[in-house]
Amino acid sequence: MLRILIPALIAAIFLQSCAKKVITGQDSLVIYPSPPDTARIQFLTRISSSHDVTGDRNPFSRLILGEDEDIAINKPYGVAVSGDKIFICDTFIHGLDVIDMKDNSFEQFIPTGKGELKQPINCTVDSLGNVYVADSERKQVVIFDNEGNYTGSFGDPESFKPVDVAVKYGKIWVTNLAQHQVMVFSCDSSHELLSVWPEFDKSNPSSLFSPTNLYISDNKVYVTDFGDFKIKEYTLDGEFITSLGTYGQNPGQFVRPKGLAVDKDENLYVVDAGFENVQIFNPDGKLLMFFGGNYKGPGDMWLPAKVTVDYNHTAYFEKYVDPSYHLKYVILVSNQFGPDKLNIYGAIEPVRPGQKGGLRNLEKKGKRKPPMF
Repeated sequence: MLRILIPALIAAIFLQSCAKKVITGQDSLVIYPSPPDTARIQFLTRISSSHDVTGDRNPFSRLILGEDEDIAINKPYGVAVSGDKIFICDTFIHGLDVIDMKDNSFEQFIPTGKGELKQPINCTVDSLGNVYVADSERKQVVIFDNEGNYTGSFGDPESFKPVDVAVKYGKIWVTNLAQHQVMVFSCDSSHELLSVWPEFDKSNPSSLFSPTNLYISDNKVYVTDFGDFKIKEYTLDGEFITSLGTYGQNPGQFVRPKGLAVDKDENLYVVDAGFENVQIFNPDGKLLMFFGGNYKGPGDMWLPAKVTVDYNHTAYFEKYVDPSYHLKYVILVSNQFGPDKLNIYGAIEPVRPGQKGGLRNLEKKGKRKPPMF
């Protein structure tokens, strides 16, 4: 055990020292990397409870309605963004925390009956608003419509342990930890099994030892192989392309790789719960940078699990961006422990002529806590 833990601790210290942040004044500005390098990532804000979304009631409302309950995000894992909503798999409540950015609302979705969840690890939402939840204890993928009604489930508990699920190209893609494979199903009510890959062979580099998270891009399937300390890339038909990473203490290596995402430039984002950061690689597998680090304050991570890249809702977060930066897209990272359960970062660049800068600190702050959005 010590032989494994000591290199991990050394690696965490080393990686943390390379991606420093800057804190200035009473209002913290947390950026990665630190000057004189050009900042690429800014920590924007975090969401840990319903009050972070809805804001506190003003004194008059409290007099009439009383104090509103502050509902905590307990132990988040998977995160999906669809429409104006953020869906968070909360394994502690056996359900989902749902944040509506447009309405500044927060609710917990805890289904019962046929739709009861036991350990919702990851989720995704299709174009119709149907929510697919990979439940590793129930050993099924459970499906709800856009109003939260249970519509079905699939998976053989004898040979199925889903950890992640994605819907794309009219298919449902699932990582099956029990069989060391990716399984692809039809989206219709039959959920017909269309393909299974790769074949498991310990000597074959294309094999998956412990497939957990996955991401489907326009032409590739990325899979986190937790048991092999690698991210493995396949064609949409399951043909092996290449792998990235090894076990170790150096930048670009992994200790506990988990969630992953890909941006529009095909840069790959990988959560490592051992280093407690997110590493970013270019399409050729070269490490570009990393952000986060062992939790000491805002921007740091505490057993992170999932990373999601979102281009569609930057308007909700521009008020947190420093005026000298332009916000390109938003990065969401879940933390299973610690005070900051959902960290929100911005991919930024220096403002150029004609570009819109951030709005951080430009608005006068009121006395009561405002809504997050």
